[in-house]
Amino acid sequence: MGNTGSQTRPKVVMVVQQRDVKGGIASVTNGYYGSSLEDEFDIKYVESYCDGSKFHKMKKAVKGYLEYSKALRSFEPDVVHLHTSFGPSFYRKQPFINTAVKRGIPVIDHCHGADFDSFFTKASERKKDVIRRVFGKCAKVIVLSGEWKEKFLNIVPEDRICVVSNYCKPLDQATVEEDFDKRFRGRKILFLGEIGRRKGGYDFAAIIKKTVEKLPDAEFVICGDGAREDVDAIKKMVAKACPDGKVSFPGWVRDGEKEKVLSEAALFLLPSYNEGQPMSILDAMAYGLPIISTNVGGIPQQVDNGKSGFLCAPGDINGFAEGIVALLTDRDLYESASRESLRIATDKYGFEAHAGKIASVYKELIRKQP
Repeated sequence: MGNTGSQTRPKVVMVVQQRDVKGGIASVTNGYYGSSLEDEFDIKYVESYCDGSKFHKMKKAVKGYLEYSKALRSFEPDVVHLHTSFGPSFYRKQPFINTAVKRGIPVIDHCHGADFDSFFTKASERKKDVIRRVFGKCAKVIVLSGEWKEKFLNIVPEDRICVVSNYCKPLDQATVEEDFDKRFRGRKILFLGEIGRRKGGYDFAAIIKKTVEKLPDAEFVICGDGAREDVDAIKKMVAKACPDGKVSFPGWVRDGEKEKVLSEAALFLLPSYNEGQPMSILDAMAYGLPIISTNVGGIPQQVDNGKSGFLCAPGDINGFAEGIVALLTDRDLYESASRESLRIATDKYGFEAHAGKIASVYKELIRKQP
């Protein structure tokens, strides 16, 4: 809930994931608690998703929907703000949208999905009609980048689409520059995220092998989790490609552990095949890490290719390795890329700018209400 004086502030019900869920959506919504958004709006958070078994997820969804229905009746919000993705999330959100629309409450769908082609482009015409109908009930659809806005023009009218980038909380420049020498000499390449096919996990082994051939003291820290069969297969591939122990898999890291791996890393690697606007890149930029990633989704809006890092086509093993080696063998290039990464994070992706755009969407919809 928001702070005192809620009777004078517009009310928002925000449907979120449980705070300990692994992934980018929870990373985004966790930043709203206790933030400046709560100074301006009375926000009631309703959790509708958790990690775990199908049974636990279903139980959480049912409990979340019941709590949500009660909140619409008793809290009487001016706006409903949903955070969703593609796949099962698309179907889970439909009862939430329908219930609010029946009560005349405008709905914002804040879409964090990544694989638009599988979700919509390659879908049957029947499914496309369903998708258009569901999104058509939303008063606003928030997307993460201009590139995603172009995709969503196939689904909803332009005047209903709003681009709101994800955010980060950057370190100050002096703190970043103090660690240049330690990071550059440490040669640690960091990954944060889901360990699986979509984020390029099956390319790790080849990237690592190609990199250590030219940079034998490079170390890879692969933080995250994923489907057990993917994680096991990727670990075996990596162990075969790099048997000397230059790779570690710490698992999913949060809070202090996450801060530690970010502060020790030299640069950040994300060889994804599909993305929206990855929070992991923003987290890395906030620590001044140069980025090695792919030219998909909103990533080209985050990373200035050749200046704050290097972008390659998905699957370009040689390109990833060459970018890593270039940055970790040229001190001037490394420091320049680090400063530029931090500058972009500070100038374009600060939290208050993000919160201001969210607030503007709320106000626009509230003004239109009778």
